[in-house]
Amino acid sequence: MATINILDYKLKPFVMETKIIMQNYLKKVQVDVSDYSFAANYIWLSRTSGFYEIIDDTFCLFVMTGGELSMLLPPLGKPKHCYNAIPKCFDIMNENNSSNYCSKIEYVCDEFLEGFITYSNEGEVIFSSLESYVIEKKLVDYIYKTNDLIELKGNAYHAKRNEINKFKKAYPDFRIETLDPEIHSVPINHLFNKWVSDRIKYMPKEEIDIFMDGIYQERLAVKRVLQDYLDLNLVGLVIYIGDELKGFTVGEQVREDTASVLIEKTDFEVLGCAQFIFREFCKVLKDKYDSEYINVGDDMGFENLKKVKMSYRPEKLVPKYTIYQK
Repeated sequence: MATINILDYKLKPFVMETKIIMQNYLKKVQVDVSDYSFAANYIWLSRTSGFYEIIDDTFCLFVMTGGELSMLLPPLGKPKHCYNAIPKCFDIMNENNSSNYCSKIEYVCDEFLEGFITYSNEGEVIFSSLESYVIEKKLVDYIYKTNDLIELKGNAYHAKRNEINKFKKAYPDFRIETLDPEIHSVPINHLFNKWVSDRIKYMPKEEIDIFMDGIYQERLAVKRVLQDYLDLNLVGLVIYIGDELKGFTVGEQVREDTASVLIEKTDFEVLGCAQFIFREFCKVLKDKYDSEYINVGDDMGFENLKKVKMSYRPEKLVPKYTIYQK
């Protein structure tokens, strides 16, 4: 995979060897948004689409899609360096792209936007470099208290407890195993194929085209998880009923008090399986990382997924924004 030369910058391939570089810059950025991790970006990028450059001592992650260049995260580093790097990042994107509208910085969190604004002692805004940009609110991350997801106490979680109890009663021969790519890769891929087929059956027609557009990327993500599981420092579970794998889930730690669920897939025909493996995985994340919170990412704009994630009563909804240049 070749380096891309734009202006005076060299955009280098975003590969496994980039992990230690990116993580050094992530240490300077303490946010609980799930996208701010090497693994979360690595598994979703194809081997020909991700690039990075160090600009003003910040880590800048770019993605090439259909010949157009954009950024998957704001520059990562100390705040004063990040804001200096942004105009240079837009210069790079604008130089490459067919339209400046294609130039954008995605998955920007509140903490980053706050750094644009300087206040007087009286609390009045005296300077804002936001004037040069358009900020568009996109999706939100759903973040929960870990103990809430494990204990499922109260009327709010009554349905979840019932679903889990029905699953355990209907499938007494279930067993849970720690995910091992050497053992579980083939059955995980079989389950993923079945999940895609079943998902289309139950999905509203107006969402199918969008869903199918994302299947290639999701299949790639599962493949990368299994290929680079150990190098990415991931943790996962699988669930069997008899000899058949019926669910799997994978996550990581994104900051000291927060773990993240990257992927979860279960057989739609096994009622209660999703609720059960999710609760069991929350136990694993708490035991391994002592996580006070669990981030399950966003809903990708799917109304059904939004309803599911809201049904678990999130503690926080963390908004994510996209920045465009005026």
